[in-house]
Amino acid sequence: MSSALNVAPRPTAPAKGASPDEFTVTDPALVKRAVKAAALGNAMEWFDFGVYSYIAVTLGKVFFPSGNPTAQLLATFGAFAAAFLVRPIGGMVFGPLGDRVGRQKVLAVTMIMMAAGTFAIGLIPSYATIGVWAPILLLLARLVQGFSTGGEYGGASTFIAEYAPDKKRGFFGSWLEFGTLAGYIGGAGLVTLMTALLSSDDLLSWGWRIPFLIAGPMGIIGLYLRMRLEETPAFAAELKNAHESEKARPKVKVRDMIAGQWKALLLCVGLVLVFNVTDYMLLSYMPSYLTSELHYDETHGLLVVLGVMALMMIVQPFAGALSDRVGRRPVIAAGCVGFFALSVPALLLIRDGSLWAIALGMGALGLLLVCFTSAMPSALPALFPTRVRYGSLSIGFNISVSLFGGTTPLVVTALIGATGNMMMPAYYMMAAAVIGGIAVWFMTESARRPLPGSLPAVEPGDLPRTATATAA
Repeated sequence: MSSALNVAPRPTAPAKGASPDEFTVTDPALVKRAVKAAALGNAMEWFDFGVYSYIAVTLGKVFFPSGNPTAQLLATFGAFAAAFLVRPIGGMVFGPLGDRVGRQKVLAVTMIMMAAGTFAIGLIPSYATIGVWAPILLLLARLVQGFSTGGEYGGASTFIAEYAPDKKRGFFGSWLEFGTLAGYIGGAGLVTLMTALLSSDDLLSWGWRIPFLIAGPMGIIGLYLRMRLEETPAFAAELKNAHESEKARPKVKVRDMIAGQWKALLLCVGLVLVFNVTDYMLLSYMPSYLTSELHYDETHGLLVVLGVMALMMIVQPFAGALSDRVGRRPVIAAGCVGFFALSVPALLLIRDGSLWAIALGMGALGLLLVCFTSAMPSALPALFPTRVRYGSLSIGFNISVSLFGGTTPLVVTALIGATGNMMMPAYYMMAAAVIGGIAVWFMTESARRPLPGSLPAVEPGDLPRTATATAA
């Protein structure tokens, strides 16, 4: 594998007289619909995670009564992390299924399960009402969410990557994480609004349920969008080839998706580790860190994080387009170097406590995080060939998220409690940056190149006049 951070090669249009069977022509309108459907599912998933993180202190009081606020927060984040333990199982179920029956069908199922799990949380009685059954039911709902999200990100990023033209895959892929940020902002904004408008008693008794109950209508909309889409061109080509050869597509076993792709899986785990540790640290853990550890005003802390996410949303599509121009590796590498060099200074600014210092420190980390959110949705699917892409990516992604990403709030809270060192979040991000940098060093550049196992994907304007083809 290449070890130099070379820029991406220029795209090559089909040669004059090229056979239509040698490339896939994308339909711009269909690509946009696919991006919207995938991004909305991601937005709904992270709307829930954002709400759960930003209202964690209240949830701790509702489901885990205790005289110790730190113990309540640990118990709440424990339930948060538990969902990530079943994500690899969901990935091992939904991923291979997506490679077998199709991406669109499986993504419709994950949408239904996500919405149902989130909606159920809003209906659970409090600990004061049903006792220990309250945290048990919360845990069960979180497990349903975790199982469904095991097939969500791998499928959604595969879906967009297989629809997008090669030269714009980074740009279109970046909208998947745009949906993530939109979900976070929606969740955090709603929590902030409720915190400002409702009394503490109202928020504790019934207000906390509102964000979770919104998941029902959101899920119906997302399901409608996904059901209207066709299969991706790459998967359709796989089915067509199997049909023409009059053979059934061979069933790829989970062990083949792991043993046969172990090098790509290691790279995937390393890249996802730095991506998700920094993501969960900034967007999920920091609001609680500001409130519980630094005793910062809760509303002001949430507003700062909202501003950072809005800034990230503005930059996101431009950074995705930049990854198409210069390559995925330089963009991701810049994020790794930045987190290693600036995590300590940024956290020192945040610990200063003044509004401008917190905003500056959080803003710096947010812009560095964009290096990952913009490039990863297009870089990760390109690690695997079409026949195992959904399955292998889902397995690698969810193993890494379960072990390192989703456990970040719990581990960092525990480390601070055990050591008393308030700089632990910075050290944790620096360690993740080192691992991510090693993965970037060994990965192969994929920008402006066809996905492994797929035909080159071009836009209608890239076609030579003498060539004809059916749009994807």
